[in-house]
Amino acid sequence: MLDANKLKADILDDMRVDLSEEFDRNFERKGFFSDKWKPRAHDYSRGSLLMVSGDMRKATQGEVSGNGVRFSSAMPYTNLHNEDGKITVTAKMKRYFWAKFMQTKDESWRRMALMKVGKVITMPERRFIGDGPDTQRIIREAIDRNLQQFNTQLTDFLRQ
Repeated sequence: MLDANKLKADILDDMRVDLSEEFDRNFERKGFFSDKWKPRAHDYSRGSLLMVSGDMRKATQGEVSGNGVRFSSAMPYTNLHNEDGKITVTAKMKRYFWAKFMQTKDESWRRMALMKVGKVITMPERRFIGDGPDTQRIIREAIDRNLQQFNTQLTDFLRQ
């Protein structure tokens, strides 16, 4: 028997899977589809800022929620990177930067540790999740695939 609720669930699940895969590929592309991320201000040898540990990439996940798909991350700084923002340097941050410098001897940690408390750091947008023409195309393709499959099943059912 054909079930409209199953069709809806299949469409939403396919959207979740397809968008999850594409948003993950944005990390490989180092951009939001074809819109490249702004490069790091210092230390280009370590690659893209969002790829240093891979934690944000691993923590980002989609879930079907009501009549849509919602993406979230357990990492508290995801929105800052995805949408841009400002960070004010605190004494606690400086202690952390010094500890990381002592651990790694990486000059980028030293440079951050030497910043004055109260300095405002502007993070540029490095979007990897969100809506846009490519996202809408992926959604339409998931809907079309499922509707074609449903149409085939309906045709077969009516022929019986």
